[in-house]
Amino acid sequence: MEGRAIARFVRGSPRRARQVAELIRGKPVEEAYAILDFTPKAAVRSIRETLRSAVHNVLDLDESRRIGVEDLVVKRIHVDEGPRLKRIRPRAMGRAFRIRKQSNHVTVVVGLPDED
Repeated sequence: MEGRAIARFVRGSPRRARQVAELIRGKPVEEAYAILDFTPKAAVRSIRETLRSAVHNVLDLDESRRIGVEDLVVKRIHVDEGPRLKRIRPRAMGRAFRIRKQSNHVTVVVGLPDED
């Protein structure tokens, strides 16, 4: 049983969000929360919210209430590039420089660990 959550159009660089995502990929959910609590990056906030949503989605799917948070593992997490907002910054002598404000999409899938 898997729970999935997607946060779209999150402001921030996809590269910086991927650095945070690498820290929790494959970890138990409780350990992932602990890692995110002590990671000093701005992308942590959106990834924590998406992880929490994915955990609640899998808990809502379980009608028998046999699955607990301690049983779940972050199976997949990936950060894709979103659209860029293009802005203009005025410069000297009538010129204009372009500012590209990046966004990203965060996808988190949590579930029970595979028994092989």
